[in-house]
Amino acid sequence: MMTTLALNKPYGVLTQFTDREEPPRLHLGDYIPIPGVYAAGRLDRDSEGLLLLTDNGALQSRISSPRHKWRKIYQVQVEGEVTTAALEQLRLGVKLKDGVTLPATAEQITEPADLWLRRPPVRYRAAIPTSWIQLTLHEGRNRQVRRMTAAVGFPTLRLIRIAIGPVALDGLKPGQWRELNERPLWYLP
Repeated sequence: MMTTLALNKPYGVLTQFTDREEPPRLHLGDYIPIPGVYAAGRLDRDSEGLLLLTDNGALQSRISSPRHKWRKIYQVQVEGEVTTAALEQLRLGVKLKDGVTLPATAEQITEPADLWLRRPPVRYRAAIPTSWIQLTLHEGRNRQVRRMTAAVGFPTLRLIRIAIGPVALDGLKPGQWRELNERPLWYLP
């Protein structure tokens, strides 16, 4: 039987099960007690939110491969008051050093009501406002969201992934996980 988990990865946690640094940094092994599961895709140490883990290599590849274009939804706090022009640029595709991104869904949102405190908190500067964007991507380049928002003039301060394909955080608090047995992910596009 296949094991697939959804984890709300806290800020500062590595998306791997060990760390060779001394002293070791927080990693998935500090949160997931189930042996044999591996992350399907990545989420940077300074990003938070949904991470899927599985013991099925084919499913892991299917989730993380850009070929399958699984939708990933992010809530992003950016520096400054985001403009309509910047949102439109995100929707059309942004030119990065490794090419133009695929079109994305981008909309300004209010600060999420169910947002947890981050440790350490996001830097606060009274003279510089921030705003929130919800961004939906169908590709997964290295640090893509951060590079996209910076390219349109609004650097990312906080990045939270809230959904991958049909799986959402659904109330998981940072560090909490649940087994996904309610829906066979294998058969999804």
